[in-house]
Amino acid sequence: MPFPTPNVSNLLVARAYGVLAAAGAWDAAPVEWSSLYYDRLTLFLEYDAAAGGPAGRVDVQVQYSPYAVDAQVPAGQSEWFDMTAYTVGAVAGGADTTTLMQANYFQFDPVGANLEAVTLGLDILAGTVRFRVRARESGAVGAPGSCGVTVVLSRTGGMRYD
Repeated sequence: MPFPTPNVSNLLVARAYGVLAAAGAWDAAPVEWSSLYYDRLTLFLEYDAAAGGPAGRVDVQVQYSPYAVDAQVPAGQSEWFDMTAYTVGAVAGGADTTTLMQANYFQFDPVGANLEAVTLGLDILAGTVRFRVRARESGAVGAPGSCGVTVVLSRTGGMRYD
């Protein structure tokens, strides 16, 4: 009988709690972390819309990179890749199916204007070496709320070799 692989986790502050940028701008310099050897990522998101009142909302985007360092990015190409959302088209015999794919981010629209906290679990795709989490105010962009994101990286299965 094989021995079970122990869960391995790592707690990181991906976005220190603080006021979001004005005018709905994404964080200017999100913190980057290595995702090597991990296969799951859990976001712990805190958001307080107090400044903007009930109109406050926050967008959060996880981006991945296949490059270990900036210098590896081919000239003129992208370093960071957005998560995607897709929908499969209708399947019919004798015809190909088109799947619509678009860049994706998550929007949290709190129930009230006070501090609320939510979690989100994601898979880390093979071939990704780094990730970052960025946020922006998307509701009351003239009076941005405050946001913080803590991440737990974990390995739930066998060793991941990319």
